[in-house]
Amino acid sequence: MQAWGKQFMTKEQIEKKHMAELIWNAANPDEIAAVFGSYDSNLNLIQKKFQVVIVNRGTGVKITGPEENIRKAAEAMDVLLENTRKGTGINEQGVRYVVSMVADNAAEEVKTLTADAVSVTLSGKPIRPRTVGQKKYLDAIAANTIVLGIGPAGTGKTYLAVAMAVKALKSHEISRIILTRPAVEAGEKLGFLPGDLQDKVDPYLRPLYDALFEMLGSEAVERDLEKNIIEIAPLAYMRGRTLDHAFIILDEAQNTTSEQIKMFLTRLGEGSKMVITGDITQIDLPDPRRSGLIEAMRVLRTVDDIVIHTFSEKDVVRHRLVQDIITAYANYEHKNIQNHHERKRSKNG
Repeated sequence: MQAWGKQFMTKEQIEKKHMAELIWNAANPDEIAAVFGSYDSNLNLIQKKFQVVIVNRGTGVKITGPEENIRKAAEAMDVLLENTRKGTGINEQGVRYVVSMVADNAAEEVKTLTADAVSVTLSGKPIRPRTVGQKKYLDAIAANTIVLGIGPAGTGKTYLAVAMAVKALKSHEISRIILTRPAVEAGEKLGFLPGDLQDKVDPYLRPLYDALFEMLGSEAVERDLEKNIIEIAPLAYMRGRTLDHAFIILDEAQNTTSEQIKMFLTRLGEGSKMVITGDITQIDLPDPRRSGLIEAMRVLRTVDDIVIHTFSEKDVVRHRLVQDIITAYANYEHKNIQNHHERKRSKNG
């Protein structure tokens, strides 16, 4: 007697039925090796994120998994391959960023990052945006007279601004570069510093020197400093001046007072650009509420030809842990604020 009834597939049969395959190709084995990474490190990140299995068959790379997942895994590999062909290095942080953006359906935006370099370092390394946030920041600098770059450490705010300044100088769009920052101690008492005034303020300005040395070389920077083509000075030196035909960068602007940043903004002269960078989570002023940068963000948000660009933790291009640290602190501070409000409500209730 034949048994009638509905036959159910096992879990394994259902999973197998919904699996798809895709063959991904590169021009040669070297390109595949570059995309896969050292000891398949990039490959492992892609497989884990998209829950797929990737196998190098020699003649092609087979990706197996749910259809949508294999499509996204292939997109991520396409972006990494394009980076390889453009000479852009692929590190762990970069791979994590590409995978994250592709997962968020932003693959097309990531592909724009392999466009022409902004500048080139002295060693010949091209300087390109490494995140979509960095690309938008560079576009804003190119299209506007004043840009405020706000975001956490490691997002390239200052470095990319210096790269744009060097590019403008080399193309004769401006005749000099002026770099400045407030001389505020980062929570430490440095005590007496020997030497003349320049020697005393140089420690505060070292990040700006480092960026210039990497792009122009120490000899060229020293020569341009002597000729006043490049000027690196504390913010107090800007008072009473009009800065014409210059690319002016104010770094660490979160440590300016309201009066200082207003003074700086009104130095803008004919044919000049300004970039103001800062991290409003790292204010070293005695009273953080008096940060001129925070006030400027409120005051200038509707002014034409001024753009306020905000970076996120996704734009951090230092070690992967820097991004995780920033996120952890943001979550911790958010939780503290919530607890404070809850205690306040309980007390009032």
